[in-house]
Amino acid sequence: MHYEFRLPDLGEGIAEVELRRWLVTEGEQISEHQVVAEVETDKAVVEVPSPHGGTISRLHGREGDIVRVGDILMTIGEEAAPPVRPRSAGIVGELPEAEEAPAAEARADADIRATPLVRRLARERGIDLRTVPGSGPHNSITPEDLERATPAAPATGETFGPVARQPLRGIRRTAARNVLAAQQRTAFVTVTEEADVSELSLLRSREQAAAGSHGTHLTFLPFFIKAVQHALRDYPSFNAAIDDSTETIILKKHYHFGIAVETPDGLMVPVIRDVDRKSIIDLASEIQMLGEKARDRTITLDEMKGSSFTITNFGHFGGLFATPIINWPDVAIMGFGRIIQRPWVHDGIIAIRSILPISLTFDHRITDGVTASSFLTRVVGYLEDPALLFIESV
Repeated sequence: MHYEFRLPDLGEGIAEVELRRWLVTEGEQISEHQVVAEVETDKAVVEVPSPHGGTISRLHGREGDIVRVGDILMTIGEEAAPPVRPRSAGIVGELPEAEEAPAAEARADADIRATPLVRRLARERGIDLRTVPGSGPHNSITPEDLERATPAAPATGETFGPVARQPLRGIRRTAARNVLAAQQRTAFVTVTEEADVSELSLLRSREQAAAGSHGTHLTFLPFFIKAVQHALRDYPSFNAAIDDSTETIILKKHYHFGIAVETPDGLMVPVIRDVDRKSIIDLASEIQMLGEKARDRTITLDEMKGSSFTITNFGHFGGLFATPIINWPDVAIMGFGRIIQRPWVHDGIIAIRSILPISLTFDHRITDGVTASSFLTRVVGYLEDPALLFIESV
């Protein structure tokens, strides 16, 4: 008997994954619950265990393929060898045997569920129906399935010189879909401001040793997080989501901040929960821990969901101002640029000060530019006078 192990429902509304790595080979004997593959979801890398033990007859799919929930991942069990039939013989000797189609191909053809129209379209487009997963009733193949299987048209202009192609996979593929969805679902606009963070810079330098005694490095990011969290208490419309089905603004009473982290595979956004209940040192330690887990791909799905507001520190890589894309379903994201030394009017005189560029992108459906500018100004006030963070803390 053969057992067809299909990609199970991984939860979180995940419909498809990328087959990242096989951990077994065809012909290998496996045990029940043994991890056989790593797949990449929209959020993280997930290990897939087999619900059955036995010998692997066939691995379906190659590393890098996109696999949908319900598709066959692997076939477990060994098929009995076909009986050896003696060659036909006659009075003039042995007769040649008629060639038989491979059994696997015959079974695959028999399993295809498609209408005559779909079969004709597949022939016209040169698509092998055995390679197309069906999304219709009883896994039947629909015209829409053919559209997804049809190769994209070549990029224009490639005939003018050599090009290289690479598949859009992993985090890059997830990010591409998410940012496109965010642009399509929000009425986004960006406002900018600058903050004199000279006092904050001195405070950070002065307390670096104290942070080191707790086993962490003190960056500017924990202060940015605290400043935004304090400002959100008076501007709750930015700590929210929009339910489009009921046209309702959902004001969130918790402060879970998504923090954009650059990894070798692309941008990830782990979530720091309850930032209002954590100290600067607590935030610094958690930022460091989540950043390491994101970069080595050990971060879990739970650690990547549930944000109410997002922060990105693109200044770490040299940028000044930007138009950050909203991390939907959040309604706002704040980006911090590179701190630079500039002439600045301070206490009525021109002096060299540490200036921080800030960008706020928000969904214009929730509020207007006046409120957004006021919110941003409040954040600037906390960054320019960091003592307010302690005075107003509860």
